[in-house]
Amino acid sequence: MNSYRFININGAAVEGETLERYLEKIASNHIITEKSNKCTYPIPRMKENFEAIKEVYDLLNMHLKLGIGIHPAGEWLLDNFYVIEEITKSVQKELTQKKYIRFTGLQNGEYSGFARIYIIAAEIIAHTDSKIDRATLENYLRAYQINKTLSMDEIWNVGIFLQIAIIEKIRQICEVIYVSQMQKYKVKSIVERLVEKKNRNSQIFKKHFKLKNKENLTKYPFIEYMSYTLKQYGRKASSYLNILEETIEKTGTTVSNIIKREHYNIALQKVSMGNCITSIKEIQRINFLEIFEEINGVEELLKKDPADVYIKMDNKTKEYYRNKIKEVSKKTKISEMYIAKMLLKLANEAEAGTKNNHIGYYLIDNGVTLLYKKLGYNKRERNTSAKVKLYVFSVFFFTLTISILQSICIYKMVNNI
Repeated sequence: MNSYRFININGAAVEGETLERYLEKIASNHIITEKSNKCTYPIPRMKENFEAIKEVYDLLNMHLKLGIGIHPAGEWLLDNFYVIEEITKSVQKELTQKKYIRFTGLQNGEYSGFARIYIIAAEIIAHTDSKIDRATLENYLRAYQINKTLSMDEIWNVGIFLQIAIIEKIRQICEVIYVSQMQKYKVKSIVERLVEKKNRNSQIFKKHFKLKNKENLTKYPFIEYMSYTLKQYGRKASSYLNILEETIEKTGTTVSNIIKREHYNIALQKVSMGNCITSIKEIQRINFLEIFEEINGVEELLKKDPADVYIKMDNKTKEYYRNKIKEVSKKTKISEMYIAKMLLKLANEAEAGTKNNHIGYYLIDNGVTLLYKKLGYNKRERNTSAKVKLYVFSVFFFTLTISILQSICIYKMVNNI
């Protein structure tokens, strides 16, 4: 069974230009490798995240029926759970492990082995509080490319990784919601017994759920909701309210201060959840082909085709050209940008008005041999090298087999004597 690693980048929300400079910086620090490590495949973690989110969704529905107040961030979840479910299924189907491994990976740092575009997406989500739109996304990707060039595949698929990172963020918010709801249930149970004087048989809130991750829990949700609930009963619960306030004052603070802090935290979680849901919907509306054509360095170079043919092509033909460059890049282990520059150089050196003056001649026509030559890639030599290796291995294996058979024969002869 594979053990998968996952990332959880936390960062304060920053202004656009600050984040752009940050992305420039991490780009200069990134050392890349050809492929990503399969143990960093994000889908298993995303499935876990969805199950945790669904658990909170089910809890919220149950609390609605019981008349327990719902966390404001939870209201976003109740109204938009279907969106999260659809995205989870869609991403899971689209991002296979085989596809993920082919993305450029990181070779250094704490995120070594992860797909570079996954880390970039997670950084963007962490430092924008999950607030994404097309214009800012373009700026962030441009900023990264000041120091490192992103491949066509990376730009084209950045939306998938943004959604994965957002679902991770939603899970974090859901953990806060879970704690809040369970503390509210606890308050309801205590008030039923102490204030309403109900016996156990007549109690509605008599089941005591165990809280998860107790070491991470705070008492603030409990105090805030207990104070609110006791005030609803007026004089009947005034003695209990006084006890609560006195107990809190002994800790060096007041119920009022705790309520203010809890309300502030509630507001933050509500905004964050709203950003997550809104951004998921926004990402679905973004035309990534347009973003790709705006910021991809390869595309910018191809548009400079001296024959002015490329710029007049339809999207399907342009995609075919870009995919051919991607194939050449994988075969030669040379960057797409360098290949595009070489195509442009060869086309510019040809006589104007001839077919050699078009970049396509060197990419999909007879000029492809010249392109490989200029790239220093000799296909025939590589094939010959592979044949030589196969021949040497075959001779070695044959010789070894004969030696073993001879040894067996000699051994039998000696024993017979």
